[in-house]
Amino acid sequence: MTHRPDLGIATRKVCFILSKARQFDGKEGVTDPDSGSNASDDGMVDVLEDDRHDPVEHELKRFIHDLDIDEQIELVALAWLGRGDGDLTEWSRLLADARCAHNTRTAAYLMGMPLVSDCLEEGLFLFGETCEDLNPE
Repeated sequence: MTHRPDLGIATRKVCFILSKARQFDGKEGVTDPDSGSNASDDGMVDVLEDDRHDPVEHELKRFIHDLDIDEQIELVALAWLGRGDGDLTEWSRLLADARCAHNTRTAAYLMGMPLVSDCLEEGLFLFGETCEDLNPE
């Protein structure tokens, strides 16, 4: 039986990020440039629009930014693991690569990664963790 490495970032933190990333990924570009002041007047089309004042984006960026450096590195390595850039036997290498690549743009990097929420979910699964029993909100 192979020893499973320890995940250094709390599962509840990853689940919160995963949840917010799903909300962020669900947004789309501005589709109603002549928006009214009342969402119900516009048929609620603005609710899923992505704009520079998006509170979900700001909350997600702030949360990731406020993680300590080791947690940010673990988060990136976990996303890479879930994306298939390695397996659990290569966790040390993924961590080392993430440490070498670390900079002040971790949040922007992760938010720009296609399907980052799915990658994080898969990475957690490979560690035997899940968000099902947690309420990340």
